[in-house]
Amino acid sequence: MNIQTAIPAAVDYAAIKARQRAVWSAGDYARIGVTLQIVGETLCEAVDLGANHRVLDVCAGNGNATLAAARRFADVVSTDYVEDLLDRGRARAAADGFDVRFEQADAEALPFDDENFDIVLSTFGVMFTPDQQRAADEMLRVLKPGGRIGLANWTPAGFVGQLLRTVGARVPPPPGVRPPVLWGEEAHLASLFGSRARVATQRRSFVFRYRSPAHWVQVFRTLYGPLVKAFAALDEDGQRGLEAELHALIGRFNTARDGAMVVPGDYLEVVATKV
Repeated sequence: MNIQTAIPAAVDYAAIKARQRAVWSAGDYARIGVTLQIVGETLCEAVDLGANHRVLDVCAGNGNATLAAARRFADVVSTDYVEDLLDRGRARAAADGFDVRFEQADAEALPFDDENFDIVLSTFGVMFTPDQQRAADEMLRVLKPGGRIGLANWTPAGFVGQLLRTVGARVPPPPGVRPPVLWGEEAHLASLFGSRARVATQRRSFVFRYRSPAHWVQVFRTLYGPLVKAFAALDEDGQRGLEAELHALIGRFNTARDGAMVVPGDYLEVVATKV
């Protein structure tokens, strides 16, 4: 899929990040995020995460990859720039009895020394950073030589990639922001990491299972920040139009035949080894 990657010469990243924080603080993403826990578990296996590893979870949200790493007895630092999401991660770690360090941090300016971690993880998180190259550079900077970056990134042609495209057509993103789903393309990853890492990928699917398409729409428009903000920005006609488009999108991907919703959401599992 050909996606425009050119950006303006001057981009106000601070303003974009402030807008993004408002988006991800809207609704209650933690209730959506927790349903994706299996992705964090799978990713930890993909990077061969061990109990002796020092691990950084970037854009951790409510801590799926964080908890998956903690279950493997790693030394884990969990970061995000939305404090409310970190609080949800803290509560989950405390409930499970894990000693995890949580710290508010910008993925484009990580507050850690060079070559400080054995493993860096991000599940559907770092892909949403506005300055993609800087985020990639920062993950590599804090990673030890031979260490591994593990990512789960939605693909452009998959269900969530098409969802973001649908929402963006109704409520355009800020000028200068590259599509986050570029992280779901091997060629773009090669441009971000270059010769500094050996990148291996595998295409996987997370299956969205809901009672019905209407159930999914109601849950996501109530809890998922990008949809919460999109519906709030539209008038009644626009809201009806967006809802119809969401039902049509689900119809394209839905494999259920009993009125339920069973939609595979394709993502790219990435393991980048620092050279």
